[in-house]
Amino acid sequence: MSNEAVQPYQRIVQDYSEKIRQGRLVAGAKLPGIRELSEKYGVAAGTVQRALTELRNTGLIYSHQGRGSFVSDASGKAVQDPTTLAIRALESQVAELSARLEKLEKRRDD
Repeated sequence: MSNEAVQPYQRIVQDYSEKIRQGRLVAGAKLPGIRELSEKYGVAAGTVQRALTELRNTGLIYSHQGRGSFVSDASGKAVQDPTTLAIRALESQVAELSARLEKLEKRRDD
């Protein structure tokens, strides 16, 4: 997938997924706040929130209201069963395809 086809929230998801999988962020590590991530990636707070939701859905992070988001423990309860993870992956793919279709339709209308 080319960089222009990657939605801004997906770039954040990819970056943090990679950091977690490579061990650069370990279980319990706190992620930067929404404002900090928003500034770092040059995106709106809603885009960061969407990325964090995606990371939570895949079980890579968990969040505590008022405290922030943290890397999940691979052996902890945040990791979900394979069926749930597969459904979440499909949901993500559908969202990505919908966004790409919307972009193509917009080009056609211009």
